[in-house]
Amino acid sequence: MAPVPLEGHQAPVAGGQEARGGSSVSLSLLIDFMVQRTYHELSVLAELLPRKTDVERKVEIYNFSARTRQLYVRLLALVKWASGASKVEKSTMIMQFLDKQSMLLVDTADMLTRIARDTLTHARLPSFHIPAAVEVLTTGTYSRLPAIIREKIVPPDPITPSERRQTLLRLNQVIQHRLVTSDIRPQMRNLKIEAGRVTFVVDREFEVCLTVMGEGENVPWRLLSAKILVADKDTGEGRPLVHPLQTQYLHDVLQSRLVDEKQPLYEVYDVLHFFCLALRLEVLYCQTMRLCRDRLDDHIRIDDYKPGKSLSISYWRHLPEQPQHHFTIHTDPHDPAKSLVVTHLPSLAQKDSEIVDKALLMEQLSIERLLVQTIYLRTKSRLAELKTELETMLKDVDLDIVTGQLQGSPAILSVPVVQPCLRAELLLITVDTHSGSFLAHVPQYSSPILPEIQNSLNYDHTRLPTLLQELRFWITQRRCEKTLQHLPATAHERLPVMHAADHPIAKLSRHKMFVRLHRHQRVILVVELKEKPESPCEVSCSFYLVMVKPSSIEDSPEDETIETEFPKTYLRVQHVCELDSFVSMHGPCTAVDESCGQKRKMSDGPAAKRAKHPAYFIPELAHVVAMCDERLPFVAIAAEFSRRGIAHQGIQVEAGATAVVLRVVQLPTKVKPILKRLLSLSLRVQGKGTKAWLAEFIFHGAPLQSLHPKEQGLRRPVYFQYEMVPEEIAGRTVDALLRDWEQICNLYEIVYDLTEFLKHDKYGLSGMIAVKSYSYSRLVLSYGADRSATMTVFWSPDHKAFRLIFSSNPGTPNAHAAVKEQLQAHLNRNRSLAQVLVLLCETYEPLVSLGKLPGLPQLGVHQSKAPQVATQGFTLLPQSPTQIRVVYQGVYCLEVRIRGGGLVSVRDGSYSHLDRTHVLSDFTPTQGLKAFLSKYVDESAVFLRRRSQSEDDNPPSPVVAMENVSNPGSASTPGQSENQATSSPSVPSPFLGGIRPQSPATRAADAASSNVLRFHPPHTPPSNPHTPASPHPAMGHGFSPASFSLASPPPAPPIVNPSPTVLPSPSPILNSPNPLPSPLLPQSSPQQPIGQSPAAANFPQPSLADSSPFPSSQSMASSPAPSNWPSSPSVPRPSPGAARAPGHSPAGGFTHSPDPAKLTPHLSRILPQRSWAGAVPTLLTHEALDLLCTPAPLLQTAQGPVSTLIEPSPLERFLGSLYLRRQLQRFIQSEECMQSIPNPEPGVVHLKTDTLLCRVFQNTTHLQSLHLKLSPLNEHDETSWSPDEFQILEKFFETKVVCPPFKPQALLAFARMLTVPYNMLKDFVQIVRLELLPQLGLQQGLRWSVQWPLRNPPSGTHLIPTGVASFLICRNKILFFLCITRQGVQYPPGVEPPSMILPLVYDLHTNITQLAQKQDQNQVHPPAFAAANLQMKRFADYHANANLDQCSVFPALRDLMANLVLPNEPPPMMAPMAAAQQVVGSPAMQSPMAQMHHSPLPPNAMGPGPQHQGYPPQQQQGSPMINPHGMMPQ
Repeated sequence: MAPVPLEGHQAPVAGGQEARGGSSVSLSLLIDFMVQRTYHELSVLAELLPRKTDVERKVEIYNFSARTRQLYVRLLALVKWASGASKVEKSTMIMQFLDKQSMLLVDTADMLTRIARDTLTHARLPSFHIPAAVEVLTTGTYSRLPAIIREKIVPPDPITPSERRQTLLRLNQVIQHRLVTSDIRPQMRNLKIEAGRVTFVVDREFEVCLTVMGEGENVPWRLLSAKILVADKDTGEGRPLVHPLQTQYLHDVLQSRLVDEKQPLYEVYDVLHFFCLALRLEVLYCQTMRLCRDRLDDHIRIDDYKPGKSLSISYWRHLPEQPQHHFTIHTDPHDPAKSLVVTHLPSLAQKDSEIVDKALLMEQLSIERLLVQTIYLRTKSRLAELKTELETMLKDVDLDIVTGQLQGSPAILSVPVVQPCLRAELLLITVDTHSGSFLAHVPQYSSPILPEIQNSLNYDHTRLPTLLQELRFWITQRRCEKTLQHLPATAHERLPVMHAADHPIAKLSRHKMFVRLHRHQRVILVVELKEKPESPCEVSCSFYLVMVKPSSIEDSPEDETIETEFPKTYLRVQHVCELDSFVSMHGPCTAVDESCGQKRKMSDGPAAKRAKHPAYFIPELAHVVAMCDERLPFVAIAAEFSRRGIAHQGIQVEAGATAVVLRVVQLPTKVKPILKRLLSLSLRVQGKGTKAWLAEFIFHGAPLQSLHPKEQGLRRPVYFQYEMVPEEIAGRTVDALLRDWEQICNLYEIVYDLTEFLKHDKYGLSGMIAVKSYSYSRLVLSYGADRSATMTVFWSPDHKAFRLIFSSNPGTPNAHAAVKEQLQAHLNRNRSLAQVLVLLCETYEPLVSLGKLPGLPQLGVHQSKAPQVATQGFTLLPQSPTQIRVVYQGVYCLEVRIRGGGLVSVRDGSYSHLDRTHVLSDFTPTQGLKAFLSKYVDESAVFLRRRSQSEDDNPPSPVVAMENVSNPGSASTPGQSENQATSSPSVPSPFLGGIRPQSPATRAADAASSNVLRFHPPHTPPSNPHTPASPHPAMGHGFSPASFSLASPPPAPPIVNPSPTVLPSPSPILNSPNPLPSPLLPQSSPQQPIGQSPAAANFPQPSLADSSPFPSSQSMASSPAPSNWPSSPSVPRPSPGAARAPGHSPAGGFTHSPDPAKLTPHLSRILPQRSWAGAVPTLLTHEALDLLCTPAPLLQTAQGPVSTLIEPSPLERFLGSLYLRRQLQRFIQSEECMQSIPNPEPGVVHLKTDTLLCRVFQNTTHLQSLHLKLSPLNEHDETSWSPDEFQILEKFFETKVVCPPFKPQALLAFARMLTVPYNMLKDFVQIVRLELLPQLGLQQGLRWSVQWPLRNPPSGTHLIPTGVASFLICRNKILFFLCITRQGVQYPPGVEPPSMILPLVYDLHTNITQLAQKQDQNQVHPPAFAAANLQMKRFADYHANANLDQCSVFPALRDLMANLVLPNEPPPMMAPMAAAQQVVGSPAMQSPMAQMHHSPLPPNAMGPGPQHQGYPPQQQQGSPMINPHGMMPQ
């Protein structure tokens, strides 16, 4: 459709250039017009339409809309076209350019045509000038030009060079002849004739050049040039001093004089010489004015200036008692032709005047140089006069005037004031060049006497000798300060010293120095300075030692006890002692020069050489200060010794004059034997910068022979070091010395007693310990099996008690460090080191065993506290050296008492000693403790203490022990032989593996026969009659378990057939003799044998005939062991035949966890529970205690432990199980979805959820683990749950929930998981199956393995705090966390498989499973998390479209594990199918799940479960993953 033009705007198209070019309109203006037109038409319609009919209005509105629409459509097209208008404009410009070029070509063709047709038709050429052209082309010139051109323009030819040379040579001869025949000035003898001219040069004045214009004698001289040589660079900024007009004027005058005068050369010199002299005086005058203005001010002055004649300048105008000094520069009045001369007043010597006149003869004219030379000569003259005067004052002193080598340097007079004198100490006297006055200076010092000396030199010379003497003493004082700058003393000219008017110190001269010693605040050294009569310039020193005391101005000088509270800013003189310089500098070992006072002879040998010191160093002062600083501390210590009555030998000089020593003769002590070994005690001072006392004790040998290599000789020095303190508190040093002496004496006392025990072999101490070192101040003993433990004993003077330090090999703590305070108290109370050593040896093994319990703090232990609060695992609280409380998690407390004979007693520490039924408020009773400990009792070792568990729970009245006990576990009577006692029948404890230590009765008989030393351990407090006290030695027939020998107990007899129960028992599931496949794998008919663990009630078991020592036939015939108490039930024991069967375990119940519901009565006896049963102590051997505290795996095989992780000890497993069971009861009360069921069974927890009945109980065989038994809530629901699903949850409960480190948060998460709806719990079972059996995921082609973190790991998300239960239920949503790890791919070495924590949220209403995220718009998720979130959203869309009724948790997770690919995943080294064929372990240990310390599950423990119905279809075995596109809607 062709465009229709707008109405009323049809512009006619004109032809030609106007039509092509057109006029341009702005687009904005066009839009404005269109808007205005539209608005105008709307306004018109608004006025006209109301008057028309409805049909007309509609027609008008339609027409308006059609027109407006067409208009704006065109505008839209125009706007779109305008976006490419630049290209159109370029095309238009190109077309215009081409049109213009075409027009120019057409016009040119038309013009050429017009010229050819019209103009060139009648055109003609003129005739050519053939002759001229031929001449130019042939000859190259044109000869027919007019001759006037050559005459007027071309100059004549010059003379030739040879003619010029001949002319100049002739002219030189003429000039030479004229000069010979004429008279010239002597100053113009410097001339030069060359190139037809003569040049006269007068130095520093002018240069003139003359010539003649002919050979005649009357031809006058012609002046060619005249140059003035007088110059000053500082005047006129380097421009010439004579203006060109002046030069031209001189040129005219000289030329006229050369023509008119008879002696023209004389006139030339006179005119130029007079002009130059006037110019030189003018230059000097300007320089002088500039010096006065810029630098010298009024120090110089121009007295008179006559231009061209003279210049008079005065200097040193204000010099007192001296005539005025000035000089005049003028012309020579006798011979005006000479240069300027200088006249001085006062006059100078002829030689000095010649030196000054040379300043005017310099090339550069300078008035400053003239002044400097003049003042320098005047200065030298004045210093020479002063030198003559000083030589009369200072005898035997050489004075020297040092003249400066540089120009302008002033002369200096050097005066040595003191002898010997350094160059820096000379008194330098010079003259001020400006004023002419004397200046005095000492280079090294700025003395306050120098201004007075300078004033005396200028005005009054009579005070000069006194001032020089004051300067001499002042310099000596500075020498004293410099001598003491590296000594611990400070020199002062004045000190606030107070003394009486007639005090001897007041008679000293006023020239003295006070020396304060840094280390001795109450001692002042006064140095008196005097001149030597024979040599006044030498100063001698006298020394006085003054004792002072700080005091105030108000203190009474008569009574020193009266003191005021005013500040003590003064020093009151107490004593004055004059020191002899000769004695101070010559010690007892100093060689005296006998030739002193005699004339010294010249000698060339080395003996004639003397030590020289710098002039500023005063050796007498340094020696006296060093002597005082060294001996004053000894004086104070000696006085303190005398005051306390300690005899000493006084201050002595050691041999060779090496040091000063103070020897003590005798020290007070109550330990008299040590005085026999003490040889000497010497006090010395050591150190250079920071000095300290060194006390040396010399002993003869030692009572103990140590193993230290430096303690093998008979001379045993012991050194102590003390801080150097002031004299007024010297008693502190003596106190410290006496404290160390007390330390030596106290330690020697107990060591001396210990020596008596070590000498006799019957005590056995020498074989129990070894003396590593004994230095009289410390005793280091080693003990233990391999002497690896070390104890250091020393006496602490501050605490007045002995202190112990325990150490061991590096990396191994000492077990006795926990009971250090108790052992110290025992040693200080009894002061018997032998008893402490016996305690160490008896308690070493139990404390080492207790030290194996982990005490590291753990997070997330207490549910009531924040998970971030750390709780210590095991805490040892020593009550005495033999009684320790073991606290677990701050909840349970065990009291361990170490007894003699290798036994310990263990009881529940939560019960009071006074009242067995009273429970302490800080702890919780340990339920089942008695039953647990009874499994570790060795009845052959504790037969006198053996009681049945029933008697412990119901203790009868005390009965005196029978003399002869005839039971299989009893020992022989004292009357029997040792062989009979050893071979008596005894059944070993199944938990101790047949270890049979010697019975207490046998040890008592041996002790009675050998008369050994006995020590009694502390008894239990005799409070409650039900608490059995320790047997007294008087009971029975002379034997007591409390009596034991100091020697080590005899070793146990060798074990012929050791019981395998000392090692962890093998797993009946994994390592049975006839292993069967797991019921989790597809089976036809699972078996249900008896004797299985509670958690694996449906697991197949091998025959018990080979593994259990209690078959039904033997168990029914077994008889209980007899008891010491009447009518007391006994623990069932196996028959002797079973005990002797090799390879059979006597603790068959330990290897199998029996089901309480199906347990036969003869396998184990269930004892009645009493709440206070654990309060009764249970006796255990050291081996049993070590077995309790040593970490060991619960399940073992014949080849070794199943798990390689660090396993807890049996005690920790027992207490951890109790703690988790206690926490489970609290969870049941706090959680809404769990309900407790009352049951009469002690230690068993029954609860129910919406779908399940749960029974949590403790393993009755070893009491070290918790087990779970599940059953459906209703009996008719048994078909909905399969046995293997219950087995999976029970096994997960045992291996992942109630496993070390026994965290209640994991139990809480598992308990919450059991409360979810039935279909969701089914999915959780499938997830747990994949975790327990990771090979199932590889078989199904899953890329990722899954683990269930029951607590939020540190690497997890921050949705919940770290360490809390990772399973939360809130209204209709459930939050739980899963960890997935890449599997089936072999990565390069050093690269771990990627893993991540996924927070999943399941909505019960919408049946959607998705990743949980914080509602934070700025949060940036990692790429792996984003990829997992995208995969979960895809599955959620598929699941919503498919309308599946099944729970979406496991299908969503299975889809994620099959199809998730990380964006930054490194390339694998092998295909997934190849990796799936390998044997795969537990990949969870490489994931963040390893942070939660979950125990791994063996890979062959379970099999794959059935396929979940309703899940997305799985791919075939040949494909490694599920096709994600098959699950998405088409």
